[in-house]
Amino acid sequence: MRKWWRRVRPKVLQKVLHAVVRTLGKTWRVTVEGLDETLQKQGGKILLGWHGRTVVATKAFYKRGYWAIISLSNDGDMQNTIYQRLGFRTIRGSTGRGGERALVESIRILRQGDVMVLTPDGPRGPSGIVQLGSLMMARKSGAWLVPCGVSAKPAFFFKSWDKHMVPMPFAKCLMIFGPPYQIPADADEAKIEEVRLALERDMHALQTEADRRVGQRPR
Repeated sequence: MRKWWRRVRPKVLQKVLHAVVRTLGKTWRVTVEGLDETLQKQGGKILLGWHGRTVVATKAFYKRGYWAIISLSNDGDMQNTIYQRLGFRTIRGSTGRGGERALVESIRILRQGDVMVLTPDGPRGPSGIVQLGSLMMARKSGAWLVPCGVSAKPAFFFKSWDKHMVPMPFAKCLMIFGPPYQIPADADEAKIEEVRLALERDMHALQTEADRRVGQRPR
């Protein structure tokens, strides 16, 4: 019985979680600000949001064909299926496994002018700290880095490392995008760190503004 459950559990959970996300998402009132002009720019785009605020994107970017990087873990297998059913295209890999292949594939699709959604503090944190992976992608591909703040009310927050937020039924959801950044191909470490800190500052400011606008207490 246990072996049977371990075998079927991922497929069962995939269907359940997908149904929950789609059902909830249909009730959310999602507003996206500041993105349209950036999407008109030449080149690829990397949309950056904190790891704990990703669920709203499944509604805002439903069936747009945007790319996401999903880890090769068991949980990642379930997440990969769910995201594909929601209309995202996926690349498998993370800092732990498959990272180099995922980086090469990401650079290729960004050079084609595609759009990626990334969590610069994922997959394991620390929360709210921009790591270097997305900046390396941007430098090597010429893509735009686009900071975003996300909030919703009412919402449930898990007691996880990223304080993961799930909007409640009929929640008001807001995504605010800020001005994009580019990193020159010849940028040195000092320039990359300058952009990293600016992105981190902007993302925190945008999230604070999104929280304020929907009436959510900052986390």
